[in-house]
Amino acid sequence: MSNRRSFLKKTLVSTSLLLPGGIIQACANPVQESTGEKFKPLILSTWNHGMPANDRAWEVLMKSGNLVDAVEEGVKVTELDMDNLSVGLQGLPDREGIPTLDASIMKGDGSCGSVAFVRQVKHPISLARMVMEETPHVMLAGEGARQFAIAKGFPMESETLSPKAEEMYQEWKKESKYKPIINIENHDTIGMVALGPDGKLAGSCTTSGLAFKMHGRVGDSPIIGAGLYVDDEVGAATATGLGETIIRICGSFLIVELMRQGRTPQEACEEAVRRLIAKNSANIKDIQAGFLAVNKDGEYGAYAVHPGFNFARHHSGGGTLVDSKSKF
Repeated sequence: MSNRRSFLKKTLVSTSLLLPGGIIQACANPVQESTGEKFKPLILSTWNHGMPANDRAWEVLMKSGNLVDAVEEGVKVTELDMDNLSVGLQGLPDREGIPTLDASIMKGDGSCGSVAFVRQVKHPISLARMVMEETPHVMLAGEGARQFAIAKGFPMESETLSPKAEEMYQEWKKESKYKPIINIENHDTIGMVALGPDGKLAGSCTTSGLAFKMHGRVGDSPIIGAGLYVDDEVGAATATGLGETIIRICGSFLIVELMRQGRTPQEACEEAVRRLIAKNSANIKDIQAGFLAVNKDGEYGAYAVHPGFNFARHHSGGGTLVDSKSKF
């Protein structure tokens, strides 16, 4: 797992933010979280791979004004990132050696779509959007999701593992032990939430899930209310980490409802982490989860169980990688 550890330790060299009137250079190094700030428009996404994803999302938003296009196109960058081993078809496979993908997308008016346990689709986030816009359903899974993709003209990709994934899978098979390592094996989901200049909200989430999971396992990312929840009246939240623990507390929905009751995004994220810890106290040292939220006023917050979680923040002043606070 050394290549994932080294990936986590890399410092982002640079990024840029396309704005009307020119290019603003973004901050290169992570900064400490600052609560109470408000920005509109604002794009947030999980982990350092959120920086290039946010760059693309901001570019789309500035050119088109379409927030759903922005959150879809942004995370598609990560779905194609060959260095990322938990998003996209290049991600680490399940125990059978098969990469299976989950994704969801949601608008602030309640429209949403997701796909789970889908195979051979390069951009599951685009398929999730098609579920939202072209079916009466919210979620399609497994072979049904794949058949829907074929019917809609998505090319079916090879299930040949990427070189990095193949190497790590062969190494894993020597002992075939399954134990996620926090900040290494359960973090690379990308969740993105965005607030438009008009106050509308949207979000997206995509992952290949936990490495070497049981065949058929689905995490929190495609589950509306767990990995992602968006409400124009209140705000939006997304989650990353060990999906089972996030599902058990309906983490993203919980955060939005806490904000509805008057909590700030930061307070809501911290309360979600406290509840997650309470439900998993016996083995919490082996569990990482992080939450990211924005309210309709442009105030944001983030919080994690353990140190190591960071997030990308883009607004009219530039793009920054921010270190989240954590409970421990």
